[in-house]
Amino acid sequence: MLLEFSCQNYKSIKNKVVFSAIASKDDTYEEQLKSFANFKVLRTAAIYGPNGSGKSNFISAIRFMKNLVMESVNNQPGEFVYQSPHKKSTIDNPSEFNIQFVKDNIRYAYGFSLKNNLIYEEYLYFFPKGKKVKIFERMDLNVSLGDKYKKNKALIETRENKLKNNRLFLSCAANETNIEEIERVFLFFAGDIVIYNSKINNWKDYSIKLMQESEELKKVFLVILQHLGTGIKDIKVKYEENIVNIESFPIDIPTGLKSLLKDKKTISSEAKIVYDDFETDLDMEESTGIKKLFEIICPIIDVLKHGKIMIFDEIEVGLHESVAYSIIELFNNFKSDEFAQLFFTTHDTSLLDSNLFRRDQIWFTELDKERSTDLYSLLEIKNVRKGENLAKGYVIGRYGAIPMLNKNFSEIFDEISSNGGM
Repeated sequence: MLLEFSCQNYKSIKNKVVFSAIASKDDTYEEQLKSFANFKVLRTAAIYGPNGSGKSNFISAIRFMKNLVMESVNNQPGEFVYQSPHKKSTIDNPSEFNIQFVKDNIRYAYGFSLKNNLIYEEYLYFFPKGKKVKIFERMDLNVSLGDKYKKNKALIETRENKLKNNRLFLSCAANETNIEEIERVFLFFAGDIVIYNSKINNWKDYSIKLMQESEELKKVFLVILQHLGTGIKDIKVKYEENIVNIESFPIDIPTGLKSLLKDKKTISSEAKIVYDDFETDLDMEESTGIKKLFEIICPIIDVLKHGKIMIFDEIEVGLHESVAYSIIELFNNFKSDEFAQLFFTTHDTSLLDSNLFRRDQIWFTELDKERSTDLYSLLEIKNVRKGENLAKGYVIGRYGAIPMLNKNFSEIFDEISSNGGM
């Protein structure tokens, strides 16, 4: 489970922002919280804010951290890490990314910074029995190992021969050693954080594959679709993976192209949606809403079943507001030994409901005078009562993070007209 994420000097985020999933002392919906050590953890949280305030950039920062952990081991000499600093910052100012999480019931803290498009600092700690233990700390190419790991030959070999200033030590060590604590952290990034953006992701093929492999998952999927009132009775799925056979290509195909395609996989998938009296083709005949449900429901089932963390950028896109509401309720109330979390950005004020969220589950982004993203929770705003009409309070600007508070569109057009425009 995710406990905390912070970053600074990344895209619109100039100054450090901190998101926390650790619950406050508020006793609202305590039954939905997860106890760990001497604190409790939230299952869900929503981030609101006007267009251009940095909501998506905050999600992008988490994605960037995840991807760099997974892929930086493959960086070649001379390659840069694209730092994406704030426009009012200089390239030699560090960009920082920090995360705390729980994996296999042990708390970890990991982070790194970039400077001049290269890795500048990096650290990894864990907390067995609640006590902080250093796994490693890094400054440039100098890595200091914790007492438990100082004599590990594989780790020393990795430090001396695999580490470069464009590679994270975590990524190198996870690939070159069998140290359990390091492997756990790498697997957390690789498998436990699931990030969805409708403009980037298309999980249709993945959903079809899961349903073909698991009849049980398909049944759960159908139950959810029927609960949402879609009228769908059954689904017929077909998923195939094939290796490209370059020997079957024409003889005059360029050698470089053949080499590029060698051993590549091709994916073929289809789904037929069965109703009472007819069936439809998912790709050719179904609505955007059904297609979106088809993309996200199977990953959601997987996240809930295995206790992962799902992060949505604009959860409401392509979904009816009642469906988004039901998904959040599902995460809030899901009873399992596994603890799944859902964090998302949204513009949908119908979800801003005190029947759905505690005050520490609602977050806002807005730009400050430097056009830097500020991130804060509703809990930080004074005099917000339990049971307050949160949607109304947000729309009238009581919590900040909303544009054009003092003018409606009619007033704007009147002002333009009075100045000779249009």
